[in-house]
Amino acid sequence: MASKQSVERLRLVAEHLHKCSAIHISSQHVKEVFRGETAWEGDVEIFSLTDHPQAKRCYGWSYGEPEQFITILELPPVDSAESAVKVGVAYQIKKGKL
Repeated sequence: MASKQSVERLRLVAEHLHKCSAIHISSQHVKEVFRGETAWEGDVEIFSLTDHPQAKRCYGWSYGEPEQFITILELPPVDSAESAVKVGVAYQIKKGKL
């Protein structure tokens, strides 16, 4: 599970990127496998959003050194922490970062 400081940093990133208020509601462990290999495994933080024009939730996690953050809005096709990780990993693979 992520530290309180890490969750707070992620909350601030989500609020800044998505220009709304975010409240941490839970953490969920996710393991994403791509081509038989673990592409990413860790805790996804789930935030409830207030004042966002489209999304009610946001999923986020950090990785790497130096620490980098990913936040994914709950908009189709994203409807869970697992699907958010799939989208995030696909984006990282496309950009050549994984």
